[in-house]
Amino acid sequence: MDLIRRSARLAIAGAILIAPPALSAQVTETEYAARRAALTAKLGDGVYLALGAREPGLNHEAFFQAYNFRYLTGFLEPGSALIVVRKNGRDTPLLFVPPKDPAQEVWTGERLGVDAVKPKTGMAGRDVRSLRAVLDSVLTDAARLMVVADLSRPAPTAGADVPVNAAPRSVDDQFVDHIKERFKSLSVVDASRDVLLLRGRKSPAEVELIRMAAKISAAGHTEALRAIEPGVNEFEIQALAEYTFRRNGGDRPGYPSIVGSGPNSTTLHYNRDDRYMQAGEVVNMDMSTFYGGYSADITRTVPVSGTFSAEQRAIYEIVLAAQKAAERQIRIGARFNQLSDSANAVLREGLARVGLIEGPSATFEAGPGRKVSQLSLFYMHGLGHPIGLDVHDADAYTTPSGMIEGSAFSIEPGIYVRANTVDLVPDTPANAAYRAKLATAVKKYADIGVRIEDDYVVTATGFDRVSADAPREIADIEREMAKPATVAARDAAMVEAYRKIRP
Repeated sequence: MDLIRRSARLAIAGAILIAPPALSAQVTETEYAARRAALTAKLGDGVYLALGAREPGLNHEAFFQAYNFRYLTGFLEPGSALIVVRKNGRDTPLLFVPPKDPAQEVWTGERLGVDAVKPKTGMAGRDVRSLRAVLDSVLTDAARLMVVADLSRPAPTAGADVPVNAAPRSVDDQFVDHIKERFKSLSVVDASRDVLLLRGRKSPAEVELIRMAAKISAAGHTEALRAIEPGVNEFEIQALAEYTFRRNGGDRPGYPSIVGSGPNSTTLHYNRDDRYMQAGEVVNMDMSTFYGGYSADITRTVPVSGTFSAEQRAIYEIVLAAQKAAERQIRIGARFNQLSDSANAVLREGLARVGLIEGPSATFEAGPGRKVSQLSLFYMHGLGHPIGLDVHDADAYTTPSGMIEGSAFSIEPGIYVRANTVDLVPDTPANAAYRAKLATAVKKYADIGVRIEDDYVVTATGFDRVSADAPREIADIEREMAKPATVAARDAAMVEAYRKIRP
């Protein structure tokens, strides 16, 4: 279809708009206080220090609050810190914030200021410039300091085994180092992992925010389906999805959007997003948004031409069956490896059926005495991960008790048939027969990369697939792609100009 005739106008009436959530879909100050109390109750008396993210070095860079600090305070301004003194089971929290500075606010926006902290958060406010002095005071007779910050491993000592690219100490590390230097007998504990464990148990408010993030993300995917066709650039789909996210209240993309067509569909973290799609290809789209600070994570793979070919359909059906097999294992108490085992079994059987591997348990010789599953040539990542404040978050299912009501995570099986897959199998006598079979099979399915990712919340009776608004059945995808796009036509001259400069 001629690019100029794709759509004559921005059809606002046809665009997807999401109704705003109920007011209950927010984390209250009462909940933030309960989170702090849960942390101090777990670790006991002492001084707690949580450091927020700092102002970006350049004022045109976006600021994003540190996840653990946000979890404990809900405070989103840069350069802030929290001290909680727990003594005899009683907590005294202090929130340190930059003072109001009208000259600086011209550049970075209005700040809350010290006086407004108490009415806003329920915590006493302090000028962040007094943080060191207050710490010196409260640590004078303290035995332990629990730190929630961006702490790295200690810098390695010099020697032949020190890696050249050893990471320098973070700013937070250096701040804590100064505390250790002043208080030699103080026991300093990294409490960040304890906060992560608390984050694994999602509250009803958090679940609702995740649901909304998934709903908005699904709207972006649905808009994308209607706009995909031969000649469209990957960045157009990225821009359309991210526009839909923001138009519906999304904070920002949950991660760099992946829109990979043709050979790019087989690259797991491809995000250059600048290739023109061609007829007969698939496009793999991994795109989602934050909403209220919580991220979804959705991937869809669809045919550029609007209809799956026989080869594309065969691979897609295997991946979809694997995802559904994993879904059937979701329940309170389930372990994620149960889901993974079920998905892997389906992937192995499917790949054997289409001739890409020799059998469900088939291996190849990766080196002297080392056998590797043939499945790993086409599926080389984990089945999924928790979602929440971070797109790769913490969840209770990582503990021995397994999934709980409110567990939130993604399931994302995939198959990626790279054109050079044969090159990954060493040319040895033991591999000769498989390499010959593989060369023939890969030609048939080359450049088909399929990943299907959905988001799930465990309920008392099973689970909700909260990303279900994004079509995933083949018939539903093809039906949605047949609908007219809701975006305006591009300027043909601009398209041609870009083709000339693209490397």
